[in-house]
Amino acid sequence: MLTYPIKFDPILKEKIWGGQKLKSLLNKESDLTNIGESWEISDIDNGVSVVNNGALKGKTLKDLLNTYKAALIGDKNYKVFGNKFPLLIKFIDAEKDLSIQLHPNDALAAKRHNSFGKTEMWYVLQAEKEANLIVGFNQEMNSETYLKHLKAKTLPEILNFEPVKEGDCYFIEVGRVHAIGAGVMLAEIQQTSDITYRVYDWDRVDANGNERELHNDLAIDAIDFNLENDYKVNYSKSINKVNEMVDCPYFTTNYLEITNTIKKENKVDSFIIYMCVSGEVEIETANATERIIKGETVLIPAAIKTFQISSKNAKLLEVYV
Repeated sequence: MLTYPIKFDPILKEKIWGGQKLKSLLNKESDLTNIGESWEISDIDNGVSVVNNGALKGKTLKDLLNTYKAALIGDKNYKVFGNKFPLLIKFIDAEKDLSIQLHPNDALAAKRHNSFGKTEMWYVLQAEKEANLIVGFNQEMNSETYLKHLKAKTLPEILNFEPVKEGDCYFIEVGRVHAIGAGVMLAEIQQTSDITYRVYDWDRVDANGNERELHNDLAIDAIDFNLENDYKVNYSKSINKVNEMVDCPYFTTNYLEITNTIKKENKVDSFIIYMCVSGEVEIETANATERIIKGETVLIPAAIKTFQISSKNAKLLEVYV
């Protein structure tokens, strides 16, 4: 069964800050109004992905893990994660600013939530003029100064605002304060976790006049005030070659710009995920060919050791553990 590239139904999430770009620019079909996220591959309990192609159509990602185990995710991954998929893959559209937030590390997340931590990275697909991201602080920081600004509701004064454009990449370590700004659409690769500590939400309220819950008591112990300002990722863009973007203990992400046919050999003992961020490609295994277009994601099982990718002009993010 694990002989072809597997696609999943996107799980669309309505958010107070979401918009319409996931429909208009990434071809997601939905009647929802404010779509903030498309969970492309997920093993989160309240949103498990379902296969939408081939012989495994209708099976969940949990079904695949329970049945195929290491053949799906690789021997080394199965020894660590068992029947739990290690990554959550998303597209995000921020029509409005997201809350200022951070994520706990593995130790805190396990202790408090029985969860993984949430190390993540962003790849910007599209950004409006003057759009930005918040990543870290704009000065040396400590808990005393941070809490003073938090109490005075002047937190944005000490945050680092980064202007962004298509192709920019950022690595968001656990403990780093961050937010996606209005007008940014991006791909997000992260550990399998839905744990977010919201610390400031721009004083906005919902239709009933209620503010969203904040998590400042939990957050203060989770913020890493010692992180260096090395969050922006510089990477090469050689054509028809693998260009490393992020290589961390939780995932590796590479950039591929393809204008021909490239042959691939899986030497990493892992599943491989491809997110199409521009154009379209065909991925051919010994037994099947699958086409993906901009905004689509595909999983190559670890059991598939050789395949090829063909395109006249496409950009992909390649992800594995």
